[in-house]
Amino acid sequence: MATGDRLRFGVDLVTFFHPGFWGVDSHEAIVDHARGEPRAFWDKILDSVQASGVTGVELTFSPFNWQDAIKTYGSVDAFGAELARRGLTLCSGFFAELEAAGDFADPEAQRALIDKAERYADFLKACGSDIMVIGGPLRQTLGAQPVQFHDFDRAKVIADFLNRLGAILFARGVRLALHTEAHSIFASARDVDLMMMLTDPAYVHMCPDTAHIIVAGSDPVQLVDRHHERMIIAHWKDAIGPMPVDTPIDRHIHESHQPYFCSFGLGRVDWPAWIRLLRDRAYEGWAILELDAAPDPVRDIANGLTLVRQALLPIYR
Repeated sequence: MATGDRLRFGVDLVTFFHPGFWGVDSHEAIVDHARGEPRAFWDKILDSVQASGVTGVELTFSPFNWQDAIKTYGSVDAFGAELARRGLTLCSGFFAELEAAGDFADPEAQRALIDKAERYADFLKACGSDIMVIGGPLRQTLGAQPVQFHDFDRAKVIADFLNRLGAILFARGVRLALHTEAHSIFASARDVDLMMMLTDPAYVHMCPDTAHIIVAGSDPVQLVDRHHERMIIAHWKDAIGPMPVDTPIDRHIHESHQPYFCSFGLGRVDWPAWIRLLRDRAYEGWAILELDAAPDPVRDIANGLTLVRQALLPIYR
């Protein structure tokens, strides 16, 4: 089997959430453009993914989600046809609902989450994908009152729900993968170890994000090596270093992350060690060359892919 068949490269559509790419001055203006001219918006994204050289697409939050895709093109089959005629594949979908669910331990909130996830899973399966990536609940800002500890008891409540959700999705032909989102309950080494221990490996997998692990203060190579058998997809991204421990965790946290992310190969990720890990552990699957809101995403993705092909794939072989 050729190397290109064992490692396939895609991009998460959050990469296109930069005002400069759209010629506007705010994220709100991007949303307005997507709503006002949805066909032009989505055609530009898919054309740009094709031009970058990767072949996989990971959907994410609105205006880049599955509901937007169906509404724009008219049906699941029509969206699939738009991907296919550009040589693209839907590799995965990011499920962002858990973070915004509030007290998801509430039975009613859990039922709503499961219903959304089931409909999303059916869409993914219909488009040829079998991976749903999910972000965990956010942690609390250090020192906030009243204090909410992420201890064993709280982690078990979260893990129990994820186990059930993973089993429900499995029955629909889709695998659940936890994303290592910085400042969530699944990013730092201790938190990842805890959730991996409490979740069932048959139903709950992992989507490591190398940059988010660094931003959370941990080493992605060491961390993923401990749980390599749980990895079914990975986000390949670079970061300049960890964020301050007292960073406010609020509705702006994802924007606060962005200055810590950098172009592929310019940060702290030890990419030769990373690719040796994947080689030695016989990892095969999707590698998502993700950039959070890149002003020139086609160039950045293409440059990252060139670096991978020239410097890393020879090691992987």
